[in-house]
Amino acid sequence: MPFRSNERTALFIDGANLYSASRNLGFDVDYRNLLEYFRRQTYVVRAYYYAAILETEEYSPLKPLTDWLAYNGYTLVTKPAKEFTDAAGRRRVKGNMDIELAIDMLELAPKLDHIVLFSGDSDFRRLVEAVQRRGVRVSVVSSIRTSPPMIADELRRQADEFLELAEIAPEFTRRQTDARPRVPGKPAAEPYGDLDLA
Repeated sequence: MPFRSNERTALFIDGANLYSASRNLGFDVDYRNLLEYFRRQTYVVRAYYYAAILETEEYSPLKPLTDWLAYNGYTLVTKPAKEFTDAAGRRRVKGNMDIELAIDMLELAPKLDHIVLFSGDSDFRRLVEAVQRRGVRVSVVSSIRTSPPMIADELRRQADEFLELAEIAPEFTRRQTDARPRVPGKPAAEPYGDLDLA
């Protein structure tokens, strides 16, 4: 593993991206075990979790998770997601947390030796490059084993280290699930709706 025990490390988790990758690989993440796993590897200063939450009167499947994270060692960063109907009449949810994640990472970078980014989004390539110029090592956790791959090639090349999610997942898998490929035309029943990975 690319970790040193005395490194000041922070985790930045793009919640929608990690959820999509783990479901595609057929497992659920146990966030308690995930945090403990990284704490065994290195000195974790902060663990951020980013999620856009649809604020409706209905029950949100994300609520129990975000409540638990907020009380169990994670810094939770949320904002309201926007709901809309696309041209085909399908319900869609959009909530991009890239700016929030980027600001937090840039602000914390001077106090860190190592950043672990859980995302495969190509939009983060320039952010990774910026914190690397400040002398911070960046590891990216995502997957090339999904179809299509969850990590953008340019982000993978920019990172100091790429960690294949499928390889480290046994350390923090809650339970095995069936991989759930999206069915075209079927409304999203998942808490994150659609992801924009471009």
